[in-house]
Amino acid sequence: MPDRLSALDASFLYLDGQATPMHVGAVAIFERHTGFDFHTALALIRERLGYLPRYRQRVMTVPGNLARPVWVDDVDFDLNYHVRRSALPSPGSDEQLYELVARLMARPLDHERPLWEAYFVEGLTGDRVALVTKTHQALVDGIGTIELGQVVLEPTPTEVDETVDDDDTWLPAKTPSRGELLFDALAETVHSPGMLVESARSAAGDAVATLSKLAGVVGGAASALRTVVRPAPPSPLNVSVSGGRVFAAVRSRLDEYRAIRAARGGTVNDIVLAVVTGALREWMLTRGVQLSQETTVRALVPVAVTDPATPGYSSAGLVGNQVDPHLVDLPIGEPDPGIRLQHISHTMAEHAASGRAVAARSLLKLGGFAPATLHSLGARTAGSLSDRIFNLIVTNSPGPQVPMFAAQARLLEMIPIIPLMRNQALAIGVTSYDGGVYFGLNGDRKGAYDIDVVAAMIRQSLDELKEAGA
Repeated sequence: MPDRLSALDASFLYLDGQATPMHVGAVAIFERHTGFDFHTALALIRERLGYLPRYRQRVMTVPGNLARPVWVDDVDFDLNYHVRRSALPSPGSDEQLYELVARLMARPLDHERPLWEAYFVEGLTGDRVALVTKTHQALVDGIGTIELGQVVLEPTPTEVDETVDDDDTWLPAKTPSRGELLFDALAETVHSPGMLVESARSAAGDAVATLSKLAGVVGGAASALRTVVRPAPPSPLNVSVSGGRVFAAVRSRLDEYRAIRAARGGTVNDIVLAVVTGALREWMLTRGVQLSQETTVRALVPVAVTDPATPGYSSAGLVGNQVDPHLVDLPIGEPDPGIRLQHISHTMAEHAASGRAVAARSLLKLGGFAPATLHSLGARTAGSLSDRIFNLIVTNSPGPQVPMFAAQARLLEMIPIIPLMRNQALAIGVTSYDGGVYFGLNGDRKGAYDIDVVAAMIRQSLDELKEAGA
């Protein structure tokens, strides 16, 4: 039987376009080690591809769209196409890196090849290099495939044999012919007649309707939305997205959030959301938006959960599409930062009371750098729901609090990049790692042209909370 895309994966593929490319990204910044250059990074990725067979497969459509597309081995797979070398003009500032990231994220992936890319970026100030990754949402499902960063990063330095060429031993399966694809599709249609209508409807561009049907696929989404599902409040965050992107990052320290938690209660995730709330409030005021005490912005906050059918904790029970969407009305109209945090803590406590939420310490038991995969699953959660019921997505995944390495190079920072929905100008990803908390702000170049203001307001909002808890 063919390895057919799931209905959800196929919908992400159909939604992919010039204005809304459906890939998740990350910016991993490393110290430049004498043994870590482009060729070493290329060899490391080649070495680990054996754990990610989907990364050597491409999507093949069925003639006449009689069934969903299938995954087939890319007989012309070229690792040098997917892993590319880039450099910043001197001096390679963070701002120059962010501009490069924005341009890379704006370009859709080639559907004729495996749906991922990685860029080794040299020339950063401070003797640093960066690895920028792009992975399509159809690729990372948390069951059959995890994200590249989860297998490349390890807690100890490792040696990489650059002389080994895994491509010489990998034998791709024969590509099915059009006739074989048609025969398989017709055979499946006999058993599932509704599949033909669904496939044709999705391929014709009605992917939004298909996604609405699939809202319960990711982590029991329908049952997780305890908030009355109503249209999101109007906001300058919701505009028709263009094809351009802007990107910014914010660095903070985990100790700052722990100090606020000790003084005011709540969880680190609650404080992250309160920081985002304060930043969005100040950003909207700079835009001249009139705010009342009741003004809110609705965020979709994907939260990792355990599978009730899996006894005890296991990575299989966690990374298996078990990510619940949680709608949180962020009180941007409230001027007091402490009261904003109280509102958010109360709302998030309702989810914690369900007994399915996974504690941060449990997430850290996953192998490798799990946040990369969890951010991808969070983005899939957003893609499975109507973008009209929330204003933006905020994903937050804790990472290991010990140094991680790619080959001999130490990972300094990991900044997530969450894709934009059709009518949403801003998406925020947050990752904690080795004592730091990193915000990645992905914005539409027209709707969020002043993304640097949002970034500055995140730092200001965190300082306000610290002062309020002092």
